[in-house]
Amino acid sequence: MQPIPEIVSAAATMATVRRDLHAHPELGFDVHRTAEVVANLLEQWGISVHRGLGRSGVVGAIKAGSSARAIGLRADMDALPIQELNRFAHASRHAGKMHACGHDGHTAMLLAAAQYLANRRDFDGTVYLIFQPAEESGGGARAMIEDGLFEKFPMQSVFGMHNWPGLAVGDFALSAGAVMASSNEFKITLRGKGGHAAMPHMALDPVPVACQMVQSFQTIVSRNTRPIDAAVVSVTMIHAGQVSNVIPDRCELQGTVRTFSLSVLDMVEQRMRTIVHHMAAAYGMECKFEFARGYPPTINSALEVEGARRVLMDVVGAEHVQVQEPTMGAEDFSYMLRIKPGCYCFIGNGDGAHRADAHSSSSGAGPCLLHNASYDFNDALIPLGATYWVRLVETWLAVAKS
Repeated sequence: MQPIPEIVSAAATMATVRRDLHAHPELGFDVHRTAEVVANLLEQWGISVHRGLGRSGVVGAIKAGSSARAIGLRADMDALPIQELNRFAHASRHAGKMHACGHDGHTAMLLAAAQYLANRRDFDGTVYLIFQPAEESGGGARAMIEDGLFEKFPMQSVFGMHNWPGLAVGDFALSAGAVMASSNEFKITLRGKGGHAAMPHMALDPVPVACQMVQSFQTIVSRNTRPIDAAVVSVTMIHAGQVSNVIPDRCELQGTVRTFSLSVLDMVEQRMRTIVHHMAAAYGMECKFEFARGYPPTINSALEVEGARRVLMDVVGAEHVQVQEPTMGAEDFSYMLRIKPGCYCFIGNGDGAHRADAHSSSSGAGPCLLHNASYDFNDALIPLGATYWVRLVETWLAVAKS
């Protein structure tokens, strides 16, 4: 590994910033303290700052040379509604809120890169530093786009990065094409006729119909989707009844659908709709089918992936640049990639041994996984991730040689 010495020297300071953000987590668009910390630091380093894009996002601009070329680097700032189990010094001070996905670390890595880039400006063009709210919920990326992100800050390409527990520290992973899935939710309400559990023939019981629907949805994946096209239909909630001897008059099902392509998503939604309405009609029941589309698939463009791969091979060596295995998790950076070409990569967060007093009561009992109450970002990633950002900028906006 070859992290930039100046970034390594500032890493302890950036780790302090990261731990302060971890101790003061904020949710969704309400990341006002975090955004102010970010904006103030950028201004201290002589970086032009735009506040309040997409309600609470921050965009910094660093210019050098005379080229009109520009690149965007994005980090997310929001936390999760989770009660933290860790009890180390920088654990969350706000009940029910926690940086359990490492967005505090993503922010720190981009800040470390921003400080170096502002000091050196060894590139020709403009770097836009995008600090985004509401990645976990609310679609902060979409809000920033709707508020004029790409019009006010024109860039040719945009890049994102996420820490990945289980991937070794010093390793990165990236691939062209779909790397994260779309995330969508459904709600089905079946209306039958309640009655006595001893006299089912006098009622219209929605429960067995709901159970048949759950089973039938799996045939969409196994019999309607091409074997090479991944899809996941998960019924995660079934609500019906209140007492054991009464057949309920209604049953509600909720869950999610995840796919790597919109064409597969279209097919799954239509098949679900057909199954629900026809099955309800077959049993003489009324039904309501609601399908809410969320984040689209995260699809990397080949040119940007190849450029990022070459940069990473120079930074960490070819043996530490892995193939990015697609995950059914979702990411709202996908909205940016629908408009601009770019690359979203993973940076290894290790196995959790980095946590303060990892084997004592200071760390939570659970594993250091994303969205886990015992998670903590690995500060060793700060100089490494920042170095990647800097070398990516210097490569993408290379100074023309005379």
